[in-house]
Amino acid sequence: MSAQSSAHSAPLRWISRLGEATVHGVTELGFASVLLGQSLFWLLLGRQRRQPVRLSAMAAQAMEIGVLALPIVSVLALTIGAMLAIQGIYTLRMFGAESRVTLGVALSVTREFSPLITGILVAGRSGSALAARLGTMKISQEVDALTVMGINPVRYLVAPALVATVVMLPLLTLWADLVALLGAGLYASVELGISLSAFAQDTLAALHPNDLLHGLGKALLFAVLIVMVGVVNGAMVTGGAEGVGRMTTRSVVHGIAAIVITDMLFAFVLTR
Repeated sequence: MSAQSSAHSAPLRWISRLGEATVHGVTELGFASVLLGQSLFWLLLGRQRRQPVRLSAMAAQAMEIGVLALPIVSVLALTIGAMLAIQGIYTLRMFGAESRVTLGVALSVTREFSPLITGILVAGRSGSALAARLGTMKISQEVDALTVMGINPVRYLVAPALVATVVMLPLLTLWADLVALLGAGLYASVELGISLSAFAQDTLAALHPNDLLHGLGKALLFAVLIVMVGVVNGAMVTGGAEGVGRMTTRSVVHGIAAIVITDMLFAFVLTR
């Protein structure tokens, strides 16, 4: 009788855990939506309430998220551009069309790889840092202290990071486009004997403004996702230093997963 009861209870436990996970996920999504709405509220109406979002805080965040990330973004973009050229030439050579590699590389870089790789990099670098910062402030009760002082934590902590990421991630994506295409052009010039100027002309002829806007639109969406995932995970920290480390790791995993899934949905919708 006990074995039969256990067999019946196992699916119920699984359904219960699934329901709890679903409720938890919906709660986090609602919390992120509230934080986003509050951030926009303070950005638009903060000055009227004599609590504007500080320009110095946005500049500091922009420096951390954008300028300091330029070296690693450049290295990755150059490598990816060369890799796409290598694979493209190898594949097209089977059809005797290796000279058409410019079209494939230009579209792949601007529409997919630059925003995707840049978003993943910023999620791992800045999104995790934001989660760790907020988590540390929460367990040390600094967030509560801000509230007691009459300083809205969302205005002080979330809005500057949101503005800085929304501005800097598309700029980093544009920079990644240029560097990746340079890497592809350098390899193509060596492998196919195409000059960089000819490669640039072919690239400009192959690209349409919508291709750039496609990648930049993704970058804007990724920026919002990165900040919201980092903030939500940071705000949910419990359990001291161990909890900070756990939620920081969770922020990276969730941020990258959200970026990849959103990228797939974005491409599916806009290419129908």
